[in-house]
Amino acid sequence: MIEEPIVAWPGHPYPLGATYDGVGVNFALFAEHAESVELCLFDEAGNERRIRVTERTHNSWHVYLPGIKPGQHYGYRVKGVFDPNEGQRYNPNKLLIDPYSYSISGIIKWNDALFGYLMNDPDEDLSFNTSDSAPFIPKSLVIDKVFNWQGDTRLNIPLHKTVIYELHVKGFTQLAKHFSKSLRGTYAAIAHQKSIDYFKKLGINAVELMPIHHFVADRHLVDRGMTNYWGYNSIGFFAPDIRYASKRGDQVTEFKQMVKTLHRSGIEVILDVVYNHTAEGNQMGPTLSFRGIDNISYYRLEDNKRYYKDYTGTGNTLYTVHPTVLRLIMDSLRYWVTEMHIDGFRFDLATVLAREFHDVDKWGSFFDVLHQDPVLSQVKLIAEPWDVGENGFHVGNFPVEWMEWNAKYRDCMREFWKGDDATLPEFANRFTGSSDLYLDNWRTPVASINFITAHDGFTLMDLVSYNKKHNEANGENNNDGENYNRSWNCGVEGPTDNEEINQLRKRQIRNFLTTLFLSQGVPMLVAGDEMGRTQKGNNNAYCQDNEISWINWEKKDEALQEFTSRLINFRLAHPAFCRNKWFQYKSIKGIKDIEWFLPEGTSMTEEHWKESNAKSLGVFLSGEHLDTRDERGEKIFDDSFYIIFNSAGVSVLFTIPDKAWGASWIRILDTFDGFFDPDSEEFKLTHGEIIEVRPRSAVLLIKRRETR
Repeated sequence: MIEEPIVAWPGHPYPLGATYDGVGVNFALFAEHAESVELCLFDEAGNERRIRVTERTHNSWHVYLPGIKPGQHYGYRVKGVFDPNEGQRYNPNKLLIDPYSYSISGIIKWNDALFGYLMNDPDEDLSFNTSDSAPFIPKSLVIDKVFNWQGDTRLNIPLHKTVIYELHVKGFTQLAKHFSKSLRGTYAAIAHQKSIDYFKKLGINAVELMPIHHFVADRHLVDRGMTNYWGYNSIGFFAPDIRYASKRGDQVTEFKQMVKTLHRSGIEVILDVVYNHTAEGNQMGPTLSFRGIDNISYYRLEDNKRYYKDYTGTGNTLYTVHPTVLRLIMDSLRYWVTEMHIDGFRFDLATVLAREFHDVDKWGSFFDVLHQDPVLSQVKLIAEPWDVGENGFHVGNFPVEWMEWNAKYRDCMREFWKGDDATLPEFANRFTGSSDLYLDNWRTPVASINFITAHDGFTLMDLVSYNKKHNEANGENNNDGENYNRSWNCGVEGPTDNEEINQLRKRQIRNFLTTLFLSQGVPMLVAGDEMGRTQKGNNNAYCQDNEISWINWEKKDEALQEFTSRLINFRLAHPAFCRNKWFQYKSIKGIKDIEWFLPEGTSMTEEHWKESNAKSLGVFLSGEHLDTRDERGEKIFDDSFYIIFNSAGVSVLFTIPDKAWGASWIRILDTFDGFFDPDSEEFKLTHGEIIEVRPRSAVLLIKRRETR
C-alpha cells in the first residue's frame, strides 16, 4: 500500500458520488452511522492509496482531490461498530463500491475475503473477517459526463402508439453471425444499422432492455459453472454493466451512443430496473457496498436486526422508506433520464417499492416523490405489480400515470386459446383493455401492458410445445420456475416430427400474436418470439448464458417473422386498435362503437356470456366512433373491423351480422393457414353470408371506410 501524501481539500457533501469538474474530483459518501471513512485510490497495477476523509456534513462524508482525472479507480473503507445483532456490520477490511458509481471497472472474483464474517466460524455471520477484499472486488471509476448528444431528446411516443420489445442485450446478438465476434452481445450491436433495420421492419418503437445496471453473478451459480444471466442482482444503480461493452471501460459512452442512435431511428429505450434489493443477499451474503457503508439505513431489517426482511426472494429488501435510500433511487432514475436520455422504466417487483412499513401503499412516499418530480413524472413508468411478500399481488392497483404488466391478460389469453371453459367474459374484458382493472380510478386502456410471454417463463414456442417445465439444466432438480404455466403441448411434449402437430403449434402462435396486437392496451413482445425461439422447455433460464437463452438467427422462422411484422405495422396503421379511451358501448345512429356477436350473427346477451362451454365469438369494432382526436383536435376515423375468435377444436360457422353493421366485408387475415394481406380485395363477404372459421383460429374482416 502506498502512503504518499496527497493534496486534499474539504470538498462538498453534494452531489454524492465522484464528480469531476475539469480540475479535480469531489467525493461524497452517505454513511450515517460510520465512525470514520477512508477513500481508497488505485493505480493500474492495483496499488492502493488511502486518504482519510475528515469532513462530514450531516450524514455525508466528503473530500475534494485536485488533479484527479477521469479513469481513476477508487473505493471506500468504512469503520464503525460491528454488532450484527443490532444491524451494524462495519468492517474496514472490506473495500466498498461507491453506491453512486457511474462506472465499475469489472466483475467480482469470488473469494472468502468478500464476506464480512469467517466462513468456517461456528457463529458464522457473527464473526469478524479481517481478510482484505480489495484484490477481489471491482473498483468504482471516475468518469467525465461530457457527451455530444447532438440535440437528442426523449421521443415521447404516445402510449397508445407504443409497441414494446423486451430484449436481453447480450442474448439478442450473441449468435448473430452478421456481426463481428467483438461486436456480438453488446450495446454497440443493438445500435448497429442491421439491428435498427430489423427493429424498423418488425414495427416496434420501444426496446425494453433487461437489467443493464452493473450486477453480480451469484457465487453458488459461478461455482456451478453458470451465471446470473438475466442480471436481476444489481450492485451499481448508476453504472451500465461492463459485460455489454464492446470495448472494456467504454461502457458509459457506448451506452449513450446506443440510445442516441436508437432515438434517431424513432425507437425509445426503456430500462428494466431493480431497486427492490441488491446483490448483497441476506446476513450470509458478501459485503460489497451498502452493507458495509450503512447496513441499518439501506436495508429493511427484522425486529432482530441480525436478519433481513425479504419481500423479494433474494435475501434482502432495500429500505425505501429511509430518505437517503429514496434519494438514491430518485437520483439514479433522474440520472438515467437526464444524462443517459432514457425514455422510461419497468420496475421489477414494484410493489416492494410501495411497501411503507409492511403493507403495499400506492399513496406511499415512493410514489409521492416520483409523481412530483418534474423530470421523472414525464417518462414512461411501468410496474411489475407484484412481489413475493404477503398480499403482494396488485395488478390494477397502481396510481394514475403508471402502466402495469397485466398478468391477468397473460393468464386469460393462455387459457382461452388452450380451450378452457368459461373464458369468454374475461377474454372480452382483457381484449378491450381490462376496464375492470383500470377504469374506476381514471386510468385508460394504455395502463395495461398486454403480454403473452416475458423473459420469465416459457417462450411463445415453448408455450405451445410443453405441458411441463424442463429446467434440468439449471441444476435444481427441476424444482425452480413456475409449475402452473397454462401451456398446452398440442399433443406431444417437446419437438416432434408430426407435421400436423407442428402446424397446430404455428397456428396457436399466430393466434396469440393476433390477439395481442389487436387488443386494446400497450402490447409487449419478447425478442425471439416472432421467429419461433425455443428454450427447450426451460421456463426459468435466469442462469443460462448460452444457446438456451440466446436468439438463434440461423433457425428463425421467416414466415412467422413476416406475419408478426405485418401484424404490428397493421396495428399501428389503424387507430381502431390503438384507442386511448374506453369503449362506451353506446349506440350512435343505431351502431355501437363495439358489439359482441354469436356465431348466428346476433348480438350476445347476458345469458350467452354465462355459457361455460362456449369458445367462439365475434366482435365488431367501429372506425366511425373512435371518440379520439389528433394533436390538432381533429376527429380521427378508421376502417371498421369484425374479428372472429374460435378456440374450439372444431370448425364453427359464423353468419355475417345484419347490414346495419356493414354491407360488405373483406377477409384479410386467417390464422388457420397464416394468410394475412391487409390490402386484399379478393375474399369478399356480405351480410347474412356464412364463413367457416376453422378449429383454433381467428379471422379478421375489414369494412373499408368510404372517404368523403
